Amino acid sequence: MKQTRMTRQKKIILEVLRSTRSHPTADWIYMEARKQIPNLSLGTVYRNLNQLAEMGEILELNYGSSFSRFDGNPVPHYHLVCENCGRVYDLELPVMHQLETSAAAVSGAEIRGHRLEFYGICNHCKREQYQQ
Repeated sequence: MKQTRMTRQKKIILEVLRSTRSHPTADWIYMEARKQIPNLSLGTVYRNLNQLAEMGEILELNYGSSFSRFDGNPVPHYHLVCENCGRVYDLELPVMHQLETSAAAVSGAEIRGHRLEFYGICNHCKREQYQQ
């Protein structure tokens, strides 16, 4: 893993990301970070997000849309993606390492980790549907 310097921009981007439980886009992170560094460019945000992901400090979540979402919690955990509003939520479930063992046994591959997302309708959207 390439060692990268923790610049002021990178540190602020990381702080912004870790200050929210949402899983924001780079554009949202950019707008928040500009409150502290007004001359920050969107390109710098993308570059630093990529470096932070490579360093293992954050997770990049790509759900096949035109943009990624980012998670300031790099510890393995699962997500719920709302099919209605698009929000991404952390799920408080234990990580099922036995899935990795099973996948290795079936495939013969060296499994180094896994990512699991659940798809459905979040509680917020369910409440709104019932109120209509």
